[in-house]
Amino acid sequence: QVSFVDAGMPGMLPVINWVCVEQAIKTGLGLNAKINNYSIFDRKNYFYPDLPQGYQISQYKQPIVGEGNILIDLSDGSSKNIRIERLHLEQDAGKSLHDQHPSYSYVDLNRSGIALMEIVSMPDMSSSEEAQAYVKKLRSIVRYLGTCDGNMEEGSLRADVNVSVRRLGEGLGTRCEIKNVNSIKFIGQAIEYEAKRQINLIEDSKEVLQETRLFDPKKGETRSMRSKEEAHDYRYFPDPDLLPLIFSEDIVEKIKNSLPELPDERKKRFESDYSLSSYDSSVLVGDKETADYFEELTVGRNAKLVSNWLTGEFFAAMNKLGFTIENSPISKTNFGMLIDLVGNNTISNRIAKDIFEIMIETGDDPETIVEKKGMKQVSDESELEEIIDNIIEQNPKQVETLNQKPKLMGWFVGQVMKETNGKANPSIVNKLLSKKLNNYIPRRKK
Repeated sequence: QVSFVDAGMPGMLPVINWVCVEQAIKTGLGLNAKINNYSIFDRKNYFYPDLPQGYQISQYKQPIVGEGNILIDLSDGSSKNIRIERLHLEQDAGKSLHDQHPSYSYVDLNRSGIALMEIVSMPDMSSSEEAQAYVKKLRSIVRYLGTCDGNMEEGSLRADVNVSVRRLGEGLGTRCEIKNVNSIKFIGQAIEYEAKRQINLIEDSKEVLQETRLFDPKKGETRSMRSKEEAHDYRYFPDPDLLPLIFSEDIVEKIKNSLPELPDERKKRFESDYSLSSYDSSVLVGDKETADYFEELTVGRNAKLVSNWLTGEFFAAMNKLGFTIENSPISKTNFGMLIDLVGNNTISNRIAKDIFEIMIETGDDPETIVEKKGMKQVSDESELEEIIDNIIEQNPKQVETLNQKPKLMGWFVGQVMKETNGKANPSIVNKLLSKKLNNYIPRRKK
């Protein structure tokens, strides 16, 4: 699968792939960035075994996309704007393999020559959490746009993480670049380790060297790879085999008009159309498949109830069992049926959780399970009244102390649930208990 061009064979000439140009423009628009109608391809010259040409085709001074920004959501409910410096097109290099043979390293050129979009951010992130949120948001945007599948484990999306530390009030410190970190989790670990390493050096009155480092996920630490090069070390110059890339504003407008609804727009719509909180909306729109699934499931149903079940029990079970929405053992129809049974008070939330587990194990629909197991919620007031009267009669001491200990009301609810095997309608139980027990509680003196 390695072409002559990718292997750097003499006489082979590169050709611009217009589809990749369109994808770069589309991504730039998704990042609220300036699209440059005139850009140039440059040769980035360096020697490395996985670069057979001896140079990488990239863009330096005149990239296809200029400054932009994206908004990230943080765990404390706040948001932060992260500036984008640029997006440029370049060739991917090959891959060095060091674990195939005890004495030799191999070079895999299968990905060599594949077009890459490199997105460079400004130094606006000040914690590992912000960096992780930034990459998550970036991944979400390119997935919505369809310009990248965002699968970090497959190398479709990779991150080079630049870390520097400084004392309060001082300028930016010396940065170290950690290459090709391939998961959100590892990004956080790499930043935390590298920041601590640099702080320890500074506190020991040692110098932080500008260098390129690698992250070892097994040890959870970074290690030195090579000293960090500056731009002049690469001797950039325009690639003589490729003409400048020029396109009209009409092309940009056409691509702009074809953009789908992006995460931020969808989040605002979820808040307004479905009355969801900012947090719930952020969780749902973070992944396009999840947002699509939610909207399909919400038709004719209470959006908040659907959101609670989807982001709660459903996500927890899928993560635990290693499933996704696409390969879930519970069909959308059956999941919707379960939510309907909760929504119309046929079953309680607690019973629904038990049924949900049975659905995962058996694949049965919830209505069949309710009928087979006799799990329908008890909402008959006369039936519940009789049970409550018996419990009150059998527990006079608890009734007497209820005035001093109001929390005992919860104990009475628990006794009713115990008698009905958890099938009593909680709202009706609370209403009946409050009514009946108020008759037993002596009025306080004014």
